[in-house]
Amino acid sequence: MSGKTITQSLTSGATGPVDASSASTVTAAAPAVRQTLAQNRAARELELKRGEFDLAVRLGRIRTVPDEGGGGRRVTRAEIDRVRSEDGFPETLRERVKAVGTSQGAALMDVTTARFTRFARLGLVVPVKFYLNRYRAVVWLYPAEELREFAEKKENAPLLKGRTPEGLRDQLGAGLDLRARNWRGRHLGSLLRQTENPWARAAAVASLLDPAQVAEIVTDPYERAHLERHRPDQHTHGMPDSPAARIVARIMTAADPDEISWLRADLANGLKEARDHRPAPRPTAIPGTPDLAHHRQPSPGEHRQPAGHRRPVELRRAREPWPPVGVQRPAEVRRPVHVRRPGEPRRPAEVRHAIDEPERPKGLLSWLRRRNS
Repeated sequence: MSGKTITQSLTSGATGPVDASSASTVTAAAPAVRQTLAQNRAARELELKRGEFDLAVRLGRIRTVPDEGGGGRRVTRAEIDRVRSEDGFPETLRERVKAVGTSQGAALMDVTTARFTRFARLGLVVPVKFYLNRYRAVVWLYPAEELREFAEKKENAPLLKGRTPEGLRDQLGAGLDLRARNWRGRHLGSLLRQTENPWARAAAVASLLDPAQVAEIVTDPYERAHLERHRPDQHTHGMPDSPAARIVARIMTAADPDEISWLRADLANGLKEARDHRPAPRPTAIPGTPDLAHHRQPSPGEHRQPAGHRRPVELRRAREPWPPVGVQRPAEVRRPVHVRRPGEPRRPAEVRHAIDEPERPKGLLSWLRRRNS
């Protein structure tokens, strides 16, 4: 609520003149409330495209705060002013958040695309983003600023020009590819930077594990539901359970045993902190209603019958045929049908008997009809 609104409500509700000093105090206190902007508005203020803005947030170039109203992340006015005051704005900011593919990355580092791909598989350069092309091939994108810094370091000169060391060649020959794992690590770090809620931090770790792994650690169904409520937004490609969606799910799920072990331990620690911070909400039982979540315990001396057990009366009824052999069912008993001779007209009663309809009840109306006929 702005200071102008507060001042107007005070002056309109007063019966007499309002002290100017008190009104100015309320008006001056209102700007203490932190002014925030939506992400779309912040991107326009910083002269960035929405994709560039999202990448800047992921890389930590722009800090965001949670929305007090429960919406998405927002950007404070102070953060906007800080970024705009940097030297070279906005060209410098655009260069810092620029992401390039394999061909452009190889050109920046002055190496071949094959060598650049080996760097990425070995984990020497870490992707920041990915997407699927029309052939469902994964296209990895890398921060251009990090690639330039890697190429400028003197200790990396032998890797850029010389022969790849034998140990690294053996790892590549064994099928090593750390691109997906390194992306997951960077993605998790970005998620943890954007929240201080212990449940949200634990949910960020759980989002990278298989649901079966999460169920082994979080055995309480109410805690799993609470984690799911805080689960971060997932990358979606195509319809659920489509080939593209399965590829994305495979990238976003930890696969290496050591990575799974590290994430499981991190989830267990984060879950303990979340429990200490605030237990997961549970449904409140209404007084006077039975607890349907638990089965009734047998009383002392009462023997609980196993599942599928039948009482002797039920067994006898199941063995006895119904109806008894040789006895015709009542529904099968039919009235005799009168055989009409050739040329003989049909009578109404015979028609009713032939089609097996019940006979109309006899009464005063029927007697009067027969009398008049």
